[in-house]
Amino acid sequence: MPTTTRRGDRRDRRDIHVLSRSPGTARRAALALTAAALALTALPATAGASPGSDPLARYHGQHLTWKSCVLGPDDTTGKELEQAGARCADVTVPLDYSDPGGRTITVAISRIRATDTGRRVGPLLLNGGGPGGQTLGDPPWVRKAMKEVAARYDVVGVDPRFVGRSTPLDCHWPTGSAWRGAGEDRAGFDRMTAFSKDLAERCRTHAGDVLPHATTRNTARDMDVIRAALGERRISYLGYSYGSYLGEVYTTLFPGRTDRVVLDGVIDPDRYGARLWLSVERANRRALWGWASWAAARDATYGLGRTRGEVLATVERVRRAAARTPLRLGEHRLDEHVMPIVALNGLSQDNDTDYGDFAQGVRDMLRASQGRKVTPSPWLAGVLEFVLTGTDSPYGSVQTAIVCGDGAAPRDPEIYWRDVQRTRAQDPLFAPVTNNLNPCAFWDRPRERPTMIRDDLPALLVNATGDPRTGYDGARAVRGMWPSSRLITLTGADQHAVYGVYGVPCVDDTVNAYLATGRLPARDVTCAAPAR
Repeated sequence: MPTTTRRGDRRDRRDIHVLSRSPGTARRAALALTAAALALTALPATAGASPGSDPLARYHGQHLTWKSCVLGPDDTTGKELEQAGARCADVTVPLDYSDPGGRTITVAISRIRATDTGRRVGPLLLNGGGPGGQTLGDPPWVRKAMKEVAARYDVVGVDPRFVGRSTPLDCHWPTGSAWRGAGEDRAGFDRMTAFSKDLAERCRTHAGDVLPHATTRNTARDMDVIRAALGERRISYLGYSYGSYLGEVYTTLFPGRTDRVVLDGVIDPDRYGARLWLSVERANRRALWGWASWAAARDATYGLGRTRGEVLATVERVRRAAARTPLRLGEHRLDEHVMPIVALNGLSQDNDTDYGDFAQGVRDMLRASQGRKVTPSPWLAGVLEFVLTGTDSPYGSVQTAIVCGDGAAPRDPEIYWRDVQRTRAQDPLFAPVTNNLNPCAFWDRPRERPTMIRDDLPALLVNATGDPRTGYDGARAVRGMWPSSRLITLTGADQHAVYGVYGVPCVDDTVNAYLATGRLPARDVTCAAPAR
């Protein structure tokens, strides 16, 4: 999965992001629920409902103990939260919502309370994507993006179930990412088939008792327990990337429980599924071309080529070299399966700093392909550690568990092999990733059917036209699906996540006006990225 990192005010997220979801045209009202789940979605809205009418009464009415967010002397996230005035709490939720009297787990939250209590709107819950991304530490930078309107909200960060400071899930993987390229030939594809099967088996071994409960629907149910435990009838919501899908599911399962909803990096729910990367080759090629033009203008610095074509040819030489013999980069070996993942990691943020990181990484890989001894740059070293070691096993474990738990994937490896072969000639770098199989092909069948999203959500949608993670087509599809929504389009940027991240006043001011008034713009808004 691609990773993005925060510098200064920017966010720290690892998103696959739900880069292409399965097709469909459901126009929404029905919920595909089991009978038990249906009984648990239409719960009383108040935290103090009587036990007889509310099967989740003990969760809705729980008393939250607010405490310092600092866990120890090296806890930088806790210290940032404390400096911003945040307090933290653990919310108890049922592991299995069809058995609310059974085993429980905890969900960690943080909160910076509203200071303008006379005009307080209520809580704004956050989700930064992933799935599997930690959001508990996000309130400080989100409040900064909100400017003056932040004073009117309790800004609430949430580490979703099994993430971060919440009850953990870890399959003890040797990687932080389940995604790989299929390789150059059938032998390479067969290696990736065995790799994916092994990851799935590790999850059954180490987390089999909780895997069925790692789903978006249960994360949404947890959100509603948080709402009730906070003593609120409604919440506002800001969700990025996969967080947009979580927001769609929450508003469907719990209609009437939301106030102001902002979805940035919008997923078309009709295309969300276990084959997350299908059909994003074109968006990533465009992003690669944009980066290559930038790098060509800085050939004196990076030495990758003086034209876009020359830079792209350099990337292709690196890809071919890694396919012949794994490249030595410090302690790591970069092969045909991992090199495309490194490229995808470099292409979600459209700015000079991230472009420079990627260019330095490509230069490192180029030098390694020439047989030179290379100590990878910090960015590349971080990506290699993420992909090639077990340091971030919990992240990859949760991300994959949710994706596989939300919907079934084809189980026949031949389906993926045919798709890879059909598309690799047109795009030898990205297509063997986007069409490849993953552990979902070997996962147990989901317990619930996918959620059919309602068609009447009033929400503010935000998307860049060149977003290589959550493509602009998805945002347009959701806008057409929800006549009551409005869409802010950022043109001229290959950027994933815009509000408060990319720094365009046109976008940020429009979102903040909505958060302040609760009124959507009269019409869709188009904003232009600043010229470099």
